[in-house]
Amino acid sequence: MLAAALGGLDGFVFTGGIGENSVAMRARIAEKLAWLGAELDPAANAAGHMLMSRPGSRSALYMLPTDEELMIARHTLALISGACGTRSAGSAVAPARGDGYSALLLTGEI
Repeated sequence: MLAAALGGLDGFVFTGGIGENSVAMRARIAEKLAWLGAELDPAANAAGHMLMSRPGSRSALYMLPTDEELMIARHTLALISGACGTRSAGSAVAPARGDGYSALLLTGEI
C-alpha cells in the first residue's frame, strides 16, 4: 500500500456526498486509518468541523465541502466549447488532457 511505502500520511480528506454528510461513515473509515496514526475527534466529527482529528493525531483528518454539480457544469461547458477536447456531431467527447477528471460522454447534436 502506498501509505505504508511513504511511511504514513500527513492527512486524509473526506469529501463528496458521503464524506461530507455521513458522520457514521467518517467514523468507520477513520477507525480503519488508526494504523496510520489517525485519531478521530468524535465531537468534531459530529459537529461537521473541517478539522476532525484529535490534537495529538499523527495524521490529520479533514472534511472539505465540494460543489460537484458546479464542477460537472464547468467541465461540460469546457467540453462543448472545445476548450479541452474536440468533437464532431454525433461523436463522443472526452477531455484531451489527462488530468484525472471523470469522463463525460456526449452524443448527437449539441
